[in-house]
Amino acid sequence: MTLRARVRAALARTVDPAVTAFAAHLGDEAGALAVLFYGSNLRTGSREGVLDFYVLTEGEAEKGLWPRVSYREWQHEGETLRAKIATMTLAKFHQAARGDTLDTTIWARFVQPSALAWSRDDTAGVQVQAAIEAAAITAARLAVAVGPGSGVEADYWRALFRSTYRAELRVEKPGRENSIIELNAEHFDGLLPAALAAARIPFGVDGDILTPRLTVAERDAILEWWRKRRRMGKPLNVARLLRATRTFDGAARYAAWKVERHTGIAVELTPWRERHPILAAPSVLWKIAREKRRS
Repeated sequence: MTLRARVRAALARTVDPAVTAFAAHLGDEAGALAVLFYGSNLRTGSREGVLDFYVLTEGEAEKGLWPRVSYREWQHEGETLRAKIATMTLAKFHQAARGDTLDTTIWARFVQPSALAWSRDDTAGVQVQAAIEAAAITAARLAVAVGPGSGVEADYWRALFRSTYRAELRVEKPGRENSIIELNAEHFDGLLPAALAAARIPFGVDGDILTPRLTVAERDAILEWWRKRRRMGKPLNVARLLRATRTFDGAARYAAWKVERHTGIAVELTPWRERHPILAAPSVLWKIAREKRRS
């Protein structure tokens, strides 16, 4: 199956109707082109916890840091759905997926499963598909450059995710790359050969063993491209975290929900705490500690 056919089928996967409704609400509200749904809830089909969406909008590619991040709660048929939402232009998303920016997060995330939960029209859907194809090609190029000379397909994806995780600020334990591949085995099975063919990178196949045929110059060029992005990985993460302390819409509600979910302690959301989540954090932590001592 070609990469284009694989991506088209993957994006068209069936999504929970409640999730689709939430995505449509977000898309209409933002005047967006499309909404992508991804993450563990996509795999499990669960609506519990926080749903992960990317809202892709019209316009020229952003300058500076992106995406904008927010947290939303939405009532749907008597149920509270919660979501963490990243918003950016489709133009910037596609640029990042091609590997044209120093950012690694878009292509490394969207070579993994995602679904087109909502789109304004067929044209927008085709544009999103092209961006996801680009993410797969970008990831595949690096996978064969940092992976073994020959190996099974999973060896290359493991090498890729080990490299990208090391380049970012991550809290996951070592070996997280194994669970990504194991939990999404069907998605990754055959994806690498399809992406290499789309990238016009020759390879040999002997049973389950794949042998990419990069020239020395091609491998060196890809590794040089990666070195620049690896060096910027952690600084970009820090910059985005600092930005999020000022721009994360709904941060206080998100934090309050996380605290109650993990500790069972309800945090009162006053207007002041909504406006100043960072300044409010010490008093919230003190309340949690006090409640734990009482229990």
